[in-house]
Amino acid sequence: VQLQASGGGLAQAGGSLRLSCEASGSPNIYSLMSWYRQSPGKERELVADITSGGVTDYADPVKGRFTISREKGKNEVYLQMNSLKSEDTAVYYCAEGGSGTDLPSTVYVMHYWGEGTLVTVSS
Repeated sequence: VQLQASGGGLAQAGGSLRLSCEASGSPNIYSLMSWYRQSPGKERELVADITSGGVTDYADPVKGRFTISREKGKNEVYLQMNSLKSEDTAVYYCAEGGSGTDLPSTVYVMHYWGEGTLVTVSS
């Protein structure tokens, strides 16, 4: 399975960006799909999860600002990021986990990772 993330770039504080991720290579449509991020010098952290049934969870720093969604029956996942802050600057990774993964997910249980897309928020 290959995950390809796109949509990163430069945004002003208070602005918006939308990330996309597409899985290819016989993905499991029942998989958990997630977004993680990593800033320089910090560990990779969960941003949001979404199950195949549409159940979501979010990390506290992004609640109310970010929305994760996915195409039903497909392994395409999106992250709408609004009201961006400078602290959202990071490389964002999409990841795929097993269908029975407990929420919130952790880096240790995810099976596949994309290469990441850089989001830079200027203040």
